[in-house]
Amino acid sequence: MGQSTVAREQLRAFIERIERLEEEKKSIADDIRDVYAEAKGNGYDVKVMREVIKLRKQEAHERQEHEAVLDLYKHALGMIPSGDVGDEAL
Repeated sequence: MGQSTVAREQLRAFIERIERLEEEKKSIADDIRDVYAEAKGNGYDVKVMREVIKLRKQEAHERQEHEAVLDLYKHALGMIPSGDVGDEAL
């Protein structure tokens, strides 16, 4: 077997592995979509569920920092009363 034959077979193996993984990824995405549809059918707010999942992926300190900045922005835009967030932060 020449060098080009080995490279060709290795490339084919990589491509086939990626194709199998892509198919598995599609199947998992379909399963996740089904779970969301089931949750929605039971009256849950899927948009909020997605937000909760996103938050659960974050570290606690990242989540706290995000919430603090969000509160600061909401305060600056008058979306929350001035007593809820310290004015010194602005």
